Amino acid sequence: MSANANDRLVLALPKGRILKEVMPLVRHAGIEPEAAFEDEHSRQLTFATNRPEVSIIRVRSFDVATFVAFGAAHIGVAGSDVLMEFTYPEIYSPLDLGIGKCRLSVAEPADLAGRDDPQRWSHVRVATKYPEITRRHFAARGVQAECIKLNGAMELAPSLGLCRRIVDLVSTGSTLKANGLVEIERIAEISSRLAVNRSALKTRPEQVGYWIDRFRDAAAEMANAA
Repeated sequence: MSANANDRLVLALPKGRILKEVMPLVRHAGIEPEAAFEDEHSRQLTFATNRPEVSIIRVRSFDVATFVAFGAAHIGVAGSDVLMEFTYPEIYSPLDLGIGKCRLSVAEPADLAGRDDPQRWSHVRVATKYPEITRRHFAARGVQAECIKLNGAMELAPSLGLCRRIVDLVSTGSTLKANGLVEIERIAEISSRLAVNRSALKTRPEQVGYWIDRFRDAAAEMANAA
């Protein structure tokens, strides 16, 4: 494979919590980033790897899908929550990597949950990072959802009177509990997936296909070893 910069395959990886889970898989697939990748204080965003034909970019988790959809990255690792929110037709997601598992849920204050019946809602006001998923979810059963877009600290919204309910990712539920909230409805099970630019797969099938297979094998081997 050519190592020319214009021919390099760009792999987009998410910053934050998921990066720690994804790197063993990336390494198992045969990709080792340069030393600067491990420097938490580095402002560098593009990294060479042990494979001259592959470089890595490290971006916000919500931006992985955008970089892949518009062809700035050829493949990436994105949560199924992000792929569901944006529904980019340019992205093909052939592989569940089996990491980053959590759930997308509706939550509300514990004192409200004891007397609330979600099946009787006709309108709901929700704070969320996922307005499109939320609207689709409630619209499917005839509920109008008014979504207030927040990018973090969702759990503060009910206690500060912004709204009574939130839609957010839940892992252990400890953050909800610490803020007096409980899950009342589960929207979807979430995990990280391999996201592939469809045009890149068509124009560079051998190269892109090779890495899809490498990640598929790595995910299977790590799952079997767990």
